Amino acid sequence: MTKLYSLLAVAIILCLAIFASCTSNNKEQNAQKAVLDTVSLSGKSFALAYQDGQKIVATSIDTMKQISFGGATDPSIPLDGNKLAYTVTDSAGKRSIWIADLENKSQLQVHADSKNYYGAVWSADGVHIAFSVLNEKNIWKIGLVKNDNTGFIMLDDHSETYVNSPTWKSKTEIVAHDLNNLYTFNLTGEIIDTTPFKNLIGAAYHIAGDNIFFYANQGKTIIFSAYFGPGVPELHGKANAVFAMDLLSKDVQRISPNGMNVSNLFVTADDRIFFSGAEKPFTESKIYFSDLNGHIKTIVDKGTNPTGALK
Repeated sequence: MTKLYSLLAVAIILCLAIFASCTSNNKEQNAQKAVLDTVSLSGKSFALAYQDGQKIVATSIDTMKQISFGGATDPSIPLDGNKLAYTVTDSAGKRSIWIADLENKSQLQVHADSKNYYGAVWSADGVHIAFSVLNEKNIWKIGLVKNDNTGFIMLDDHSETYVNSPTWKSKTEIVAHDLNNLYTFNLTGEIIDTTPFKNLIGAAYHIAGDNIFFYANQGKTIIFSAYFGPGVPELHGKANAVFAMDLLSKDVQRISPNGMNVSNLFVTADDRIFFSGAEKPFTESKIYFSDLNGHIKTIVDKGTNPTGALK
């Protein structure tokens, strides 16, 4: 067991920091709300959050202060590490996004003109979050809202194009895909660039809805996950892997090791790559860190869905 995970386990037992679900007063969403623990978090910034089963764990950079809570998924930390966005699913299977302030323990439900939205991702300046949202036509779009819970819009809402897995290309640009093309949106919701995957990464990499694309190295490199290589009997298909592509030379470097099936990918604004993955028999996932050169280390012995703040 890694040092980080050992410290987290001890601190979780000492703090007993468990969220409980309760019913919100918002009748339109009928969502559930998490209740923050009473442990003082003053002066602490959280550097890493991840999922351990149906529980989220967030840890400070010194690993000596953390919270954990059940009933929530899709953790997302802004760069200052003082907030946490997460998804809550109600008894009817509808999802909504909530934001918790980890210092003063306040929380709010994100306003979105939908009964199903999830997977928040913070902009580099912390001013906006982007997320997946189902519109009135039952088409998945990208939602955008400010951190004060105002200004909600759906990007490219009038088209029939389904889009998946948003990330931030810059403070003012969002990328998402429809399995065939990578789209770049501005903050008004306009598509400003469309790049077919066959031109971007070629035909050897197979894209699913949960595959994700990040820009790194001042926009010169794209970090992405894709299904690649021969089929794996235990997975009934190809394994998912993490790659880095130099956009100028088109050279591709595999980041995740051969033999691993990757479940989640996240890249911070300072180009640190976090991913979760499992090796045979693919039953237990660990969380790994890598730099752009593929130097990997294990940071959590059991977990998925990592998200990181700045150092």
